[in-house]
Order: sequence, then C-alpha cells, then structure tokens
Amino acid sequence: MTETIELSINSKLEFVDLVASVTKSVTAKMGFSEDDASWIELAVHEAVINAIMHGNRNAADKQVDVRFVTEEEALTVYVRDHGAGFDPAHLPDPTDSDHLLNPSGRGIFYMRTFMDEVEHSIHPEGGSVVRMKKNKRGN
Repeated sequence: MTETIELSINSKLEFVDLVASVTKSVTAKMGFSEDDASWIELAVHEAVINAIMHGNRNAADKQVDVRFVTEEEALTVYVRDHGAGFDPAHLPDPTDSDHLLNPSGRGIFYMRTFMDEVEHSIHPEGGSVVRMKKNKRGN
C-alpha cells in the first residue's frame, strides 16, 4: 500500500529540524535499519538545505515542499524549491583534489552516495525538484 506525507516549510533553516523529525518518523514506521534511516535523514537534510539556500536563495517568502511516498519496499522523497533552481551538472566534484577542502558542494554527493536513486528536474510551475529513492534491504 502506498501512503503519501506532504509538508511545506518557509525557506528558513530553523524548519530543517521539523523535516528531520518527519523523516525519522517515516523511516521508523517503514522499518528501515538504524543505519539506513540515518543516511536517509542526512540525504533529506541536504536536499532541504540546498532548496532553501541555492534554490530559493534564502527567500523566506518562498516555500520548500517535501513529499514522502512510502511503499512496501521503498521510500521516495521529493524536495521542491520555488526559486530559480540550479543545475547540479555545473557543480564541482567534491572528491576532486582541488575541492577536497571546500566545505560546500557536498550535499548532492551525499544524496547520491546514501540513496539508491537521485534525480533532479525542473518543475513545470517553476523551481527544481530532487527525487530520492531508498529501497528497503533485509534488516
């Protein structure tokens, strides 16, 4: 059975903990292992931070929409900003020796590392959307 949980937050970093709390609840309800749940939470955290800072450019009047779609064997999370968005293809590789000490630019790398699928797209009504999927494994 598929269930959907949606929330919208203002582009303020103080709301990131609220999204983390919902993420914890969803992964616990689905029965993800403690390790996988932690990685999912980190990936969602990074996606929301990116939406606030890079997508919406910290504009507090813009929203970040987060949608959790739970299925029997997988969790898919969508994070949408309402700003100009960004193209992740133009980001520097954080594992490149020239960027190893750069503290920014690691969020998308973390998302791709911790989730099974990560896709970026432009929303038809503006902004960008990141879709992340994590499959359940034998716990």
